[in-house]
Amino acid sequence: MALQDTQIAFIGGGNMASAIIGGLLRQGLPAANVQVVEPWEKARARLARELGVQADAAAGPALARARLLVWAVKPQAFHEAAQPVAAHAGGALHISVAAGIRSDSIARWLASERVVRCMPNTPALVGRGMTALFARPAVSGADRALAEQVLAPTGATLWVEEEVQLDAVTALSGSGPAYVFYFIEAMAMAGEQMGLPPAQALQLAIGTFTGAAELARASSDPPQVLRERVTSKGGTTYAALTSMEQAGVARHFIEAMQAARRRAAELGDEFGRG
Repeated sequence: MALQDTQIAFIGGGNMASAIIGGLLRQGLPAANVQVVEPWEKARARLARELGVQADAAAGPALARARLLVWAVKPQAFHEAAQPVAAHAGGALHISVAAGIRSDSIARWLASERVVRCMPNTPALVGRGMTALFARPAVSGADRALAEQVLAPTGATLWVEEEVQLDAVTALSGSGPAYVFYFIEAMAMAGEQMGLPPAQALQLAIGTFTGAAELARASSDPPQVLRERVTSKGGTTYAALTSMEQAGVARHFIEAMQAARRRAAELGDEFGRG
């Protein structure tokens, strides 16, 4: 079945759902093939106004038409949201983008083993996201292909073989954009302190991150080699990196990501009961 002929429902109509819906519409999926369950009136009005899709306040029998359900709810709201949906969505493939909620819990709540769990990140909003996916054994090859097709407009995708790896993905790429923004803030602040106008300092910081990331993506050399090429002993870059090493920046950064991984696992324990 072509994507244009697929009926897709979204449980939750926030930013991530909007990013996926917008990408699907640009790919040619008719707006009439999209339905959204979103309890907040303002969000429903925005979806109708900006994307032209139907948005309902509560789940109903119309969900039975959906071949695919995308779960884009907050982790703490998943169990409650699943209860009225389960009766109408037994034949659908379920894709969850909710952080932390394990596929065992989703399968139990929805009485379905056709569950793909994903960990996207916010650059998906501009089509430059990174999404890792895990499929339960009952998910077919055709189901995997459909999941990839649905998420393709948001950026790159990759599959992991063990679900526990999604906790590491959450710590690395799921939360990762915030780390980048944090460093951009720090670089721009340093630029201001060294006499640059704020707008120029921010432009330089963003441009540096964007360019360096693109160089790392395009190069066949690992980041270590790229770093060494711009680090002449006794030079300015060497002085900066030496200062970072003495401050334990890399060690503290890794510790911070481990904290994010632990919290991802805790979310599954905390909100996956029921």
